[in-house]
Amino acid sequence: MAKRDSAPTPPPPPPQPIELKDALEERYLAYALSTIMHRALPDVRDGLKPVHRRLLHVMRLLRLDPNTAFKKSAKIVGDVMGGYHPHGDQAIYEAMVRLAQDFSSRYPLVDGQGNFGNIDGDGAAAYRYTEARMTDVARLLLQDLDEATVDFRPNYDGTLEEPVVLPGAFPNLLANGATGIAVGMATSIPPHNVAEICDAALHLIKTPGAGVEKLTQFVLGPDFPTGGIIIDSRDSIIEAYKTGRGGFRVRAKWAKEELPRGGWQIVITEIPYLVQKSRLIERMAELLTEKKLTLLGDVRDESAEDVRIVLEPKTRNVDENVLMEQLFRNTELESRFPLNMNVLSQGKVPKVMSLKDVLREWLDHRREVLQRKSRHRLEEIAHRLEILGGYLIAYLNIDEVIRIIREEDEPKPALMRRFKISDVQAEAILNLRLRALRKLEEMQIRTEHDELIKEQAGLNSLLKSDDRQWATISDDIKALKETYSKKTPLGRRRTDFAEAPEIDADFEQAMIEKEPITVVCSDKGWIRAMKGHIEDMSTLSYKDGDTGKFVVPAQTTDKIMLFSSSGKFFTLEASKLPGGRGHGEPLRLMADVDAADAIVALFVFEPGAKLLLASTEGDGFIVGQEECLANTRKGKQVLNVKVPAEAVVCSTIPPNADHVATVGDNRKLLVFKLAELPEMQRGKGVRLQKFKDGGLSDARAFNLAEGLAWVDGSGRNWNVQDLAEWIGERAQAGRLPPRGFPKTNKFN
Repeated sequence: MAKRDSAPTPPPPPPQPIELKDALEERYLAYALSTIMHRALPDVRDGLKPVHRRLLHVMRLLRLDPNTAFKKSAKIVGDVMGGYHPHGDQAIYEAMVRLAQDFSSRYPLVDGQGNFGNIDGDGAAAYRYTEARMTDVARLLLQDLDEATVDFRPNYDGTLEEPVVLPGAFPNLLANGATGIAVGMATSIPPHNVAEICDAALHLIKTPGAGVEKLTQFVLGPDFPTGGIIIDSRDSIIEAYKTGRGGFRVRAKWAKEELPRGGWQIVITEIPYLVQKSRLIERMAELLTEKKLTLLGDVRDESAEDVRIVLEPKTRNVDENVLMEQLFRNTELESRFPLNMNVLSQGKVPKVMSLKDVLREWLDHRREVLQRKSRHRLEEIAHRLEILGGYLIAYLNIDEVIRIIREEDEPKPALMRRFKISDVQAEAILNLRLRALRKLEEMQIRTEHDELIKEQAGLNSLLKSDDRQWATISDDIKALKETYSKKTPLGRRRTDFAEAPEIDADFEQAMIEKEPITVVCSDKGWIRAMKGHIEDMSTLSYKDGDTGKFVVPAQTTDKIMLFSSSGKFFTLEASKLPGGRGHGEPLRLMADVDAADAIVALFVFEPGAKLLLASTEGDGFIVGQEECLANTRKGKQVLNVKVPAEAVVCSTIPPNADHVATVGDNRKLLVFKLAELPEMQRGKGVRLQKFKDGGLSDARAFNLAEGLAWVDGSGRNWNVQDLAEWIGERAQAGRLPPRGFPKTNKFN
């Protein structure tokens, strides 16, 4: 048998050259769009990514309603992968697990049975061991899907169809949030409270021009499934919702529990969203071992179904707020959840939206669903009315209908010609069973016909009226709000709001136990700290040839300030001073005080207090004690002096002081108003008193009404009330002091 000649196969077209740059751009753009559209960004209308939407669609096809029996997760994952989502089964299962975790999803879409993981970070069991079904929230997202409310598209191989978007009777995007990383963009949306979203949506329906500031009066902020406390200001929250970008600082919720014998412990009951509890405790233990949590003594996990992390302080004298501040700064007990509302607008365009934009698109989608559902119902009504018309004709002419069916070879065309009915009506009559004839009564047909006419008129009226459409949507949203109100266990707000306390804590200082001490400094600069407040100074001993100069009562938690004749301030920690045994240690071992400098003043740092500084040249000014704190042992230069001049005065200004008294080496006294002195942070100052010879000996601020007091060489206290003779203006020469003024020309 001869072979039949076949047509020659045409040669393939020759390859066409293409620029590498163009090829890369084209292919990378296709990949980026695929990632953005089909993997990373959620649709603003239903808040779902394709994998989540396909999971719910398959569960609906499997009839896994909330009141039905569970089915193996493997069955669900297999159907999704085989029919709609040609990706790895593990990725599909992980997406379903997240939808079932009540610590990950604020309003879970999947009701899981079995091990679906926990807040410690443990993974779920394999899908062959777990079972699942939909929740009521998922049913709301799928509601009316059979009513032609959304478009369907072919699946990846064209054998099935899947919904492009779900009807979304639940505001899922804001309620459950979303995270994802695409190519060149990302999304991060925290969960919110449904009742608050409903209130904002209802207000936006009523007042379309409402701004984000007004909407944030309803949507207070995120509502995380794990609770916690948001510590951002209202202004920053409003700004984040305006721009669609920002973030929220979330802290763990904690309480102090009293223990016997004056002890106490901290109990953490809520941790920030997406923080793994086991990893959090592990990190705290690591920092504790590394001695970076100086205030924490121990941490242990006593959690069962609820979170309970117990923190023990190192000592009972630690302030609980300072302890928690250290933990907030160093661990994930405080975390920041970013806000980036980058979503697919209309399922096509990636766009960063504000809170108002997101609500607006969801409401517009609900309106489109309502309109499509109404049109679909109108088509069903028209079809049913047509059939009822045929039934009525058949009932009124039943004998003739039976005759035609029995005698005609082609009864359908005969019925259409005889009664002038449509093809649909004739088909319905022919498909009518004999047993239905007894029920086919004219009254029933007319009653159903009238009800459908009435429903048809109502739907036509609805489609013609925007107000009626929005009223219907409002009723649905009000019903949703009632179902998930804040009075229900699922709907109650879990995340609170608070302002973070302003704690500028020195954590090492907080470890020091507060005890009274007496700081003793000798004339040659030997310093020590003796326990308790010493009243009898005669008991103090010094090295041979040395004498006492400063004896200051203090606490172990205080800072000790030193002022040298070079105009420098030095800061010492009272707790680090050498003990009272022996004669102490030289100051120069603790601070870089020049050997030629003398210690002018030694006192306890007092926040908010002010000092009067002056040099032997007679120049001086006022300075706050905070400006004098030195951060290093080198000290801090505050009063500028040039050799041979020296700093000679450093006295605390009483809160009620209104005048300054100065006295020079020439024994001239001058009193002038305190207001004439400037307040500076550093410098030389202004002239306090004028001298022809010598320099300034002493100065002090006082209240004129209380008089000027001093102690003479014999230890007697003096107080002069009438100072009119010595009152003048700053930089004058002054006059000889009153009788009894010390010959040392010092007030003390």
